[in-house]
Amino acid sequence: MRAVGVVEFGGPEKLQVLEVPEPHPGEGEVRIRVHAATVNPTDTGLRSGAYGTGGHDAPWIPGMDAAGVVDEVGSGTDWQVGDEVAALVVPMGPHGGAYADQIVVPAASVVRLPKGVDMVAGSTLLMNALTARLSLDALGLSAGQTLAVTGAAGSYGGYVVQLAHAEGLRVIADAKPADEELVRGLGADEVVARGTDVADRIRALVPDGVDGLADGAVLDAAVLPAIRDGGGLSTVRGWSRPSERGIGVHAVFVGKSADRTDLLDRLREQVEDGTLTLRVARTVPAAQAADAHRLLEAGGVRGRIVLDFTG
Repeated sequence: MRAVGVVEFGGPEKLQVLEVPEPHPGEGEVRIRVHAATVNPTDTGLRSGAYGTGGHDAPWIPGMDAAGVVDEVGSGTDWQVGDEVAALVVPMGPHGGAYADQIVVPAASVVRLPKGVDMVAGSTLLMNALTARLSLDALGLSAGQTLAVTGAAGSYGGYVVQLAHAEGLRVIADAKPADEELVRGLGADEVVARGTDVADRIRALVPDGVDGLADGAVLDAAVLPAIRDGGGLSTVRGWSRPSERGIGVHAVFVGKSADRTDLLDRLREQVEDGTLTLRVARTVPAAQAADAHRLLEAGGVRGRIVLDFTG
């Protein structure tokens, strides 16, 4: 079976097409014939060795998002062969990541493909949107409170903006000039210029500081001054160093909630009702995954690059 991965960590050039054994599902698992797999920053981290070996030998196969068709089911699941689905994949788990013709995942990590959505777009939903959902849940804000979002034009940041807007939060988001219209269209109430000094611009709008901040730009301590005393910061790369002024720091690790079918299915519903927008930047043949990683790491991608596994 074809997969795309690395046998040694390094740059995009280390990605290669591999022949690996065909997987089969066990109890509570399903196998999916992958049509599309999304390229996320976590994939480039795995490829480079940022997360270590995960206790597994090579090859290491990236990918946390996939869409395809169920083609084999284990016992104890309600899925049927032929079901069109999206799945959240934990690449350091026993079966590897989503960059493969066939993947085995827990049935709890699978949802029906949203109505009216194709495989390519459907593959871009779960990992980033669940991370956004977990970030908002960790901050615990209520309608009328103020949330700041950095990296708002990105996939994670965009989902945070849309979910927060739907829940009645006042959203202050950052953007470069070319992305301001996009970010406002996602639901931001006010937009400030992005940059390492974004906290000053947020404070200029909210002198007492925002109630919470979702840090998609991974600015870490640099955004603490934007937050009010006793507020909250949600981080996505594990930063959890000592804070200041009673600000709570919530490090979100999406893989720990990959079996939250309730949250995943709610995100699917929010695509169907128009709350969430799926954004595809480009589709690339799976064999050109190295080029996709180079594009992502060059920056400026709006939406997600998707690998096509149908060819």
